[in-house]
Amino acid sequence: MAPRRKTSARKTTAQKGTRRKATTTRRKTGTRKTSSRRWSQRVTERSDALDLDRGVFKQTSAKKIAASLKRSAERSKRRKAGAYRSALSMLIFYINRAGKTLPQAQRARLERAKLELKHQFGRE
Repeated sequence: MAPRRKTSARKTTAQKGTRRKATTTRRKTGTRKTSSRRWSQRVTERSDALDLDRGVFKQTSAKKIAASLKRSAERSKRRKAGAYRSALSMLIFYINRAGKTLPQAQRARLERAKLELKHQFGRE
């Protein structure tokens, strides 16, 4: 009589009692996708909420920045919130994403633009 063959499923690595070796491979720093590197830039350029004028945050006057944001927010048909809220959130988003790299003079100008935006929308 021939020996009996087992027809059960293969054993997994946990059943065999062997462990996987931990690999210590490192990622290359240059292998990141370029599309994910500047996601915040993409938001300010192609936002669903507002179609911003080019260079709006680099303007020299807080009043001009606020006026441009207001105009963009009021023209937008795609925004989900009110015009004031959309304009203010885009301004705050830009300030937060720039972080420590934002020059002090420009940060002060953008903070003044927040106050000016409030005045222009009559929310004092």
